[in-house]
Amino acid sequence: MLRFETKMLAQGYEKRAIARRRHHRYERLPETVSIERLRARRHVEPERLLTTVLFVDIVGSTEKVARLGDRRWNGVLGHYYAALRKELRANRGREITTTGDGMLAIFDRQTGAARAVRCATAMRQAVHTLGLEIRAGVHAGDCELIGDGVGGIVLHIGARVMAKAGANEVLVSSAVKALVTEAEIAFEDRGVHRLKGVSERCRLYRVL
Repeated sequence: MLRFETKMLAQGYEKRAIARRRHHRYERLPETVSIERLRARRHVEPERLLTTVLFVDIVGSTEKVARLGDRRWNGVLGHYYAALRKELRANRGREITTTGDGMLAIFDRQTGAARAVRCATAMRQAVHTLGLEIRAGVHAGDCELIGDGVGGIVLHIGARVMAKAGANEVLVSSAVKALVTEAEIAFEDRGVHRLKGVSERCRLYRVL
């Protein structure tokens, strides 16, 4: 609100304002106004990069739950996941999700393949002290980054590789073996396998 020093000045301001409004020519609006729709944002392709995936789960978990009961089993799972995460941090892996008694983790860059293998063998040893046996599958390939998650066929193959493993076994695909250059990691050829849902056969190797 404007403040005026005298009543006369206020009245003069009011008269001039009214005169301006009388002589102003307003633009007539059309009866209908067309509203232009905003163009949809350009689709952004998800980022893709070479990633090593590690799948782990407990062998014979159903029988252990039946023997221990839900309460004691939940306590065991707490120690189990703590052991997995400790080894994951030590090998610079990233946890993506847990599924019941399993875990999916990823390792980026080319050196991630060796770290994933070392992590899987360390997890195997760590949970053995809890009276548990795990199986692990490791695979490498192009992966899509979707927010904090990942996607792509590499996940399906990694899960199928794990499904082929037995108790206390760590299996890797030929793609992982090709990326591992460390001499201290030894492999045993387990032959060519057909993985469920995957058209191409895959050669698997057991970590010794």
